[in-house]
Amino acid sequence: MIGFLEGKVMYAENGTVLLFTNGVGYEVSCSGAAFASLVNNEVGSVFTYLQVREDGLSLFGFISPEEKDLFLKLVTVSGVGPKLAITILTYLDADDLASAIAAGDLRKLCTVKGLGKKTAERIVLDLQEQLTSVAFPTAAKKDLKKKETSADMDTLLTLTALGFTAQESKEALSAAKEAGMKTPEQLLAFALKHIR
Repeated sequence: MIGFLEGKVMYAENGTVLLFTNGVGYEVSCSGAAFASLVNNEVGSVFTYLQVREDGLSLFGFISPEEKDLFLKLVTVSGVGPKLAITILTYLDADDLASAIAAGDLRKLCTVKGLGKKTAERIVLDLQEQLTSVAFPTAAKKDLKKKETSADMDTLLTLTALGFTAQESKEALSAAKEAGMKTPEQLLAFALKHIR
């Protein structure tokens, strides 16, 4: 079982990273936080989960053991497979997701693309009692750096989804931050104007 990888980012697009380590390139579908961290730093590490199916293998990457644990909890819920779980962890970071589940906040959960109300209700029903503020600090306790990372992540994911390379996206994001842009909307608007 592959539980952890560390290496150099060779390619990154649409939440997937090709991580080169010990002579092998691993294609990893990452959570939003893991993707942003790897793309920003060009090298790094992820905690991983290997899905084994008849039609192939899939590797999923996470920023921390806690985020991986939350992913593993999500996939125990009926109707939530690994792809939907990683999508949920791209739209909501681990703290926000855990807080939403613990509070039964269906509105926040349903902001995730592809997550319907019935599945959100099942997530809350199955996981609400398992999640505690000890394991996942609330979003209110996050520091400014984490908020900035979230904005960076949103911008990078959007730019790569639009077809720009990871390097182009990173350079445009850096230029936007240097110009004083802060919110995802400001960062994206500035980056799109200056990416070419």
